[in-house]
Amino acid sequence: MNSKSGKWQMVVAMMLSGTIGLFVLISAQTALNVVLLRCLIGGSCLLALLYWQGGWKNLNPGQLTWLLLGAAALVINWLCLFSAYRLSSISVATVVYHVQPFFLLVLLAITQKDGQIWRKLPFLLLAFSGVVLSSGMDIQHDLRMEGDGQVSRALAGAGLALLAALLYAIATLATRKLQGIAPAQIAGLQLLVGAIVLFPMADFSAFTWKWSSWGSLLLLGVVHTGLMYKLMYDAFQKLPAASIATLSFIYPLVALLVDLWFFSMALSAAQWLGMAMILLAVIANQRDWHLGVLRHALNFKHGIKNEKT
Repeated sequence: MNSKSGKWQMVVAMMLSGTIGLFVLISAQTALNVVLLRCLIGGSCLLALLYWQGGWKNLNPGQLTWLLLGAAALVINWLCLFSAYRLSSISVATVVYHVQPFFLLVLLAITQKDGQIWRKLPFLLLAFSGVVLSSGMDIQHDLRMEGDGQVSRALAGAGLALLAALLYAIATLATRKLQGIAPAQIAGLQLLVGAIVLFPMADFSAFTWKWSSWGSLLLLGVVHTGLMYKLMYDAFQKLPAASIATLSFIYPLVALLVDLWFFSMALSAAQWLGMAMILLAVIANQRDWHLGVLRHALNFKHGIKNEKT
């Protein structure tokens, strides 16, 4: 039951993640200010929910270490990713960032010494290939910009996106180490730590004082951070590593659909194929498919065919 509810919590969290970019654009705020307010509003909402529901637990030194490690990984992950967008193209940064499920798989395979985790690797590769296709990017065109300086910036951006992916995987691992602690407490404390770290860097003169901006920021803070991280952290504690890794690919799929719906983006045949590959990988995860099951099914059909002949 916990696994089933965890899957749906992860699905909803990733669907919310896919719509973040839309509201960031509507807010018309700088990336750093958006991250700061996400941390501040989302963290406050989560801790208020925890206070109302009860369930606060004092952390022992080991738990506090994991919580602070997760907070640092989460905040630096955001900063690296937004910096990667500025240095290289969004398409390159997005594709590189989505190697994070592979980092998560490796880290958990090492820490848990569970060889069964690797049986989902083919479907992760299928989903990642789908992300590459659905992004519609031309890597050679994006990296082959005029001047050595631009190439260096693009490579630096790709490197930051790779670092962001590793940090996100570390944040996920840290959260899984905090079993028995309410997800609202974990995420709330991590987000408030992030707000404290980012506050001195904020450019308050860059704030846009419009109702549409603040409405978007409140939505990002309450729904896309407070609610989303509660769902996601709860799912992290319930699901096996392979499920977390594969379901993470719902995020880029929804982001592409948002572009298609709100910005009238025309999709190529390759992009439709990429979306189908991501969806197939997610369904395979939900139904617990693996190569052994597929091989058995194929052998079974082959045996029936031989009997008929």
